[in-house]
Amino acid sequence: MVATPSTMLPLGTRMPDFALQDVVSGETIISDSLGDAAGVCVMFVCNHCPFVKHVLAELGRVAQDYTSRNIAFAAISSNDVDAYPADAPGQMRALAQGEGWSFPYLFDETQDVAKAFRAACTPDFYVFDGERRLVYRGQLDDSRPGNDAPVTGADLRRALDAVVAGRAVSPDQKPSMGCNIKWKVGNAPDYFGR
Repeated sequence: MVATPSTMLPLGTRMPDFALQDVVSGETIISDSLGDAAGVCVMFVCNHCPFVKHVLAELGRVAQDYTSRNIAFAAISSNDVDAYPADAPGQMRALAQGEGWSFPYLFDETQDVAKAFRAACTPDFYVFDGERRLVYRGQLDDSRPGNDAPVTGADLRRALDAVVAGRAVSPDQKPSMGCNIKWKVGNAPDYFGR
């Protein structure tokens, strides 16, 4: 299993606009429709990735814990579903329903949204404050498949706690690690030369 790190989009970046279909409700979710929440957490995930599977239950717990604290959540899958049919919308819907996710699970068919976020891996986490400026990007916690560290969501939870409290999020942030986003042939972005 080869791990790809997140690109660590510069802090302060404005949340990219998007309009994507929620595979559960069928509705188009527009980034602006995430409401006047204190913050927004966008998670790039997919169904088949062992790194995502490793933290799947915690993703639901974090969303449940912080939705009631005025944080909006959205998960996005951007993988090439022709090459990875386990990540297709029907399978995404089954996963979201099976996990009881109350947040939208969005399909980025063109992969343009992943590129706008400079997403690199699954899972990849982004937290934006009330003004939709990036205050956190990086890992959920130190746990990885096979390293025996418990899945706690500690890093993401610290960032969300700060946003809820109106405090600055520490800029000392570790990149997420996971499977690379499965780009369509000829569609891989040029930001990996960083």
